Amino acid sequence: MAGQGQERRRQLARNSSSGAASGEQQSVRVLKVGERVRHILSELLARGEAHDDTLSSTSVSVTEVRMSPDLRQAKVYVKPLLGAEEDAVVKALQVNTAFFQKEVAKRLGLKFAPKLQFRGDETFDEAGRIDRLLNDPRVRRDLGDE
Repeated sequence: MAGQGQERRRQLARNSSSGAASGEQQSVRVLKVGERVRHILSELLARGEAHDDTLSSTSVSVTEVRMSPDLRQAKVYVKPLLGAEEDAVVKALQVNTAFFQKEVAKRLGLKFAPKLQFRGDETFDEAGRIDRLLNDPRVRRDLGDE
């Protein structure tokens, strides 16, 4: 009987790790873990738990976390609010990376804690640039919006 149980476990392991559905499930898992990391970091920053003057005096939005497929790397995109200096905030986050990684590891409960890489989020700046271009009188004329 013990042999049948082991064989059944092997079959289940093979079925769960192969096939097209596995890749789809993996990407859903990667997205879920990324969202959990984003939530944890947002909470830590909102509570001012990093004990850093720059981070304590600035509201920081964690806009996105992109996880690697193996969940060992996390690119964390942040945007300081109210016109704060983005470079200073990103630098402060990088200085405190060890603290954030430790807290994320504690709260996630994964086998490995993801290595965090903090970066400024430029999507808002890019959206503003595109908006300015689209509102340029010459572009509006070319688009026939006049």
